[in-house]
Amino acid sequence: MRARVVYESMFGNTAAIARAIADGLRSHAEVEVLSVAAAAEMPEPTIDLLVVGGPTHTFGLSRTRTRRDAAGNTDAPVAVDIGIREWLDAALPVSEGSRAAAFCTKAAKPRWLPGSAARGAGKRLRRLGYELADDPVDFLVEGMQGPLAHGELERARLWAERLAHTELDRITHRV
Repeated sequence: MRARVVYESMFGNTAAIARAIADGLRSHAEVEVLSVAAAAEMPEPTIDLLVVGGPTHTFGLSRTRTRRDAAGNTDAPVAVDIGIREWLDAALPVSEGSRAAAFCTKAAKPRWLPGSAARGAGKRLRRLGYELADDPVDFLVEGMQGPLAHGELERARLWAERLAHTELDRITHRV
C-alpha cells in the first residue's frame, strides 16, 4: 500500500503529528510525508491513501491572513501563500474509490472551543470525490504555539496504524 501525508504547520506541532501518523502508517504502507508547499509542487500521486492535516485557525482551516499572523509569532519559516485550504481547492477531482483521511491540531483549552480544520479538510476531500477512511481527527495542543498535549503523538501513531490496517484489509479483499 502507498500513502502520502500532506501537512501544514506553523509552530511544528502539526508537522510532529504528521510524522507520527507516517510512523503508524509504515506498519503496512510505503509512506511519503510532505509539507503542503512541497506537495503543491509535485504531480498528483498514485497512492492508496491520502492523509491531510493542518492547524485549526479561527475555527477552521487556515487562511492567508491567519498564516501571516502566525508567521509573526515564530522565527520558523511559514508558507503564507499556500495552506491545506488552497491546496485542496486547487486539486482535481479523483476517481471513484479514492481514499483519504483528515486530521488537525487545535487548542486543548478551552474544551468547548468549536471548530476543526480536520472537519473542513474532510469536507473538501469528499467534494473532490474521496471516501473518508475514518472520521476527521483532532489532536490537541497546549496553548496557541504548543507543545502538543501529553500522549498526542502516540495517539496519532495508533490512529494511523489502525487506518493502515483497515485500508490494507480493504485493498486485499477487493482484489
